[in-house]
Amino acid sequence: MHYRTFGSTSLQVSEIGFGAWGIGGAAMAGDIPIGWGRTEDSVSKAALHAAFDRGINFYDTADFYGLGRSETLIGEVFGDRSDVVIATKVGHRLAAHGAIVLDYSKDYILEACAQSLFRLRRNCIDFYQLHTAKVADLEKGECVEAMEQLKQEGKIRYWGISINTFLPEPEADWILRHKVGHGFQLVLNLLNQKSRPLLEGMQKAGYGVIARMPLQFGLLTGKFDQSTRFETNDHRSFRLPPQVLKETLHALEPAWPLAEKYGISKTGLALSFILSHLEVSTVIPGIKNPEQALDNTTGLVALSASDKAFLQKLYDERFAPLIPFLQKEG
Repeated sequence: MHYRTFGSTSLQVSEIGFGAWGIGGAAMAGDIPIGWGRTEDSVSKAALHAAFDRGINFYDTADFYGLGRSETLIGEVFGDRSDVVIATKVGHRLAAHGAIVLDYSKDYILEACAQSLFRLRRNCIDFYQLHTAKVADLEKGECVEAMEQLKQEGKIRYWGISINTFLPEPEADWILRHKVGHGFQLVLNLLNQKSRPLLEGMQKAGYGVIARMPLQFGLLTGKFDQSTRFETNDHRSFRLPPQVLKETLHALEPAWPLAEKYGISKTGLALSFILSHLEVSTVIPGIKNPEQALDNTTGLVALSASDKAFLQKLYDERFAPLIPFLQKEG
């Protein structure tokens, strides 16, 4: 495992991190699935241990993942050990009737942070993120004030924002112009390279970058075909309907000979492409079991400049037109 410095902070993070949404298990917001289906805590804990054994020291979660279950499992496995970097998020909650509420008020963030610290069994969160806050929330100022207060109180070390999946520019521009926070989480993968033009500016300004959805909910692993279907308590049941599977799998066909060229899996190619962008601090594939911990840390290679350019060209010519089919928040 290689490690990179997270922007201008003191954090040293593994190039491959642990995306912990999946271990939150099945969760619902009313009749909308907001998890990845049923999981077993023993398997999830084994995945966390296996990832650590593979050199992963960066674990990204959110208080909304499994409605606290993901944070709880991470806390039970790692506690407050100093050789593990924990990132979590705030801003999503459920109303009494089950609807998703976006809440970036100061009072809520302060209370939610206390609850996250309790579940994580930590005295301090390494990187605390506003969970897809919008410009209007940032302009209001309460969320920024809350983050700065938490940092001053020693409850968080650094903070940033996990920005919108498909329209990242407004929030990123606002943060960069106001020079607040320390990092961004954004979507970057073979199919969705919309955030790529933002990377250089983020790096120059000293911000760390977390690349999420690197495998586009599994589409880039090579494990799906047009007949793949998902359980109704798995959010992919509505994000990856048959038509999306058909269109994207067809569009991806020209990319896969590169995996054969390097002697790696499709997963390895997808992750290696993201890591070829040196502005990225860490990539966080979802890991639900020990086998995925191994798959996501195996076969990582340095792509040639020409092969990286080829994959970027494929995005411009074949993948970018698919973005409207993929525009469901993740």
